[in-house]
Amino acid sequence: MTITHQEGHSGGAYTMIVGDETAKLTYSRASPSLIIVDHTEVPDAMRGQGIGQKLAAHAVEAARLGGWKIVPLCPFFRSQVERHPEWRDVISA
Repeated sequence: MTITHQEGHSGGAYTMIVGDETAKLTYSRASPSLIIVDHTEVPDAMRGQGIGQKLAAHAVEAARLGGWKIVPLCPFFRSQVERHPEWRDVISA
């Protein structure tokens, strides 16, 4: 399963395609050093496979590599941050 990244001027998305289904985590870019994760969508057919968590972890790694912080507006992403204290280095309150 490969995660792809699309980014526009004001935001972007990380997506994973399995068969005919697409899961995605979207964000808005607040500044060059800050993104706001605003939505995670995993179709019912893809649930229970850890795909949402993989997308969240990928966003965290991208933030580390890019040197930016994440505001966790999305309830799913926020719950993942609570489960992964090791991600707090890239989380902005």
